[in-house]
Amino acid sequence: MDQIFWNSFNCIPQVGPRTFKKLIAGFGNMENAWKATYLELCACGVLPKIAQIIVEKRCLINPTKEWEKLEKHGVKMITLESQAYPNLLKEISSPPAVLYWKGNRDALNKLTIAIVGTRNPTAYGREVAKDIAGNLAQEKICIASGMALGIDGIVHQAVLDNDGTTVAVLGSGLDILHPQTHTILAHEIIEKNGMIISEFPLGTAPLKYHFPIRNRIISGLSKGCVVIEAGQKSGALITARFALEQNREVFAVPGSIYQKSSVGPNNLIKMGARVVTSSDDILETLNISAKITRQVKSDVIADNPEEAKIFSAISSEPTHIDDIVTQSGLSATVTSSTLTLMEMKGKVRNIGGMNYVIAK
Repeated sequence: MDQIFWNSFNCIPQVGPRTFKKLIAGFGNMENAWKATYLELCACGVLPKIAQIIVEKRCLINPTKEWEKLEKHGVKMITLESQAYPNLLKEISSPPAVLYWKGNRDALNKLTIAIVGTRNPTAYGREVAKDIAGNLAQEKICIASGMALGIDGIVHQAVLDNDGTTVAVLGSGLDILHPQTHTILAHEIIEKNGMIISEFPLGTAPLKYHFPIRNRIISGLSKGCVVIEAGQKSGALITARFALEQNREVFAVPGSIYQKSSVGPNNLIKMGARVVTSSDDILETLNISAKITRQVKSDVIADNPEEAKIFSAISSEPTHIDDIVTQSGLSATVTSSTLTLMEMKGKVRNIGGMNYVIAK
């Protein structure tokens, strides 16, 4: 089975997409390439330095044992020549030669939008991420992101909460989930018909330089890329840049001019990115009509005068408990206890930092 040798070559870090293309063109299949001499590798266009590394490192790699590792971990593999390889991803300038995956492979066949952002979102950013990702998930659009802390993780969870499909692209091997705090999230993605994927072989650590590399896959799988809060040097902006290079739509959620995390999306808007104030902006740009009427719980009924006063003080925008006390005219004690009961009833949500919104 030729896939065994694709995996073996991919276990050599220096063998990238360009070298894979030369091996395919020069030898027809990876088994022949694996057995080729140094001179034969050079003759098909492989750089002498890379050819030497291949000759040296393949002596240390047992193709069968490496394949057995994949089977042990329940990891499947798609190669660039496979019919299952995503067509959109194949269009980019440097598509990964190999994709390792777990979950539901059909997720790669769905219309996909990438949503990315800062690892340290504000309360505003968290709410926007939940709303946009959740609404797109309800429209049966797959959401791709990087499973990082912050916006990425919020996006994946919002999709799952809305019974949608999400794809997480990792910057490590699939046996080394990063960050570890998202291990449960990764398993939930797999269990709920999503998938986690990576171009890195098993055993690959989440090294810093891997993440900019994997970002081209996040955008490459997608029709468009949405940026929700990103600092001036954020990895999310690298994904947006890849999206531009790949001729994808780039969307940005505007933010406060006083917030550092808004610098990235606000600058993207200056450069011509599509402004997003709701998921409908994305659907309209991609010429997709909303197929459903979203259910919003903002018309919930107050059970008592205290709840009525709190409803008059909050909205879908985050409101701090101190402001709720001031606007409702209730005491701090009554406000706190009423909010707790309302949260238990599913009427409001505490989104962190004692900021509350009407539950949706």
